[in-house]
Amino acid sequence: MNQPHDPSSHPRSRGVVRAKAFFLLAAFVSFLLSVTLWFLGDREAGLFVGIWVPSICSAGALILSGRSHE
Repeated sequence: MNQPHDPSSHPRSRGVVRAKAFFLLAAFVSFLLSVTLWFLGDREAGLFVGIWVPSICSAGALILSGRSHE
């Protein structure tokens, strides 16, 4: 009997999963840094770093969407 094909076992799929994890980790670290700066009293820097979060997520979505068409 044939086993169903698991697309997540493909090496390219694992690379995409790693890339997604990298972008999410970078956004989370940026968020943590932003909150830390905010509560340490440097609110302006906290706001500046906080706007990196959607930028990182958007960059990841843009880069990974182009990768899926290859």
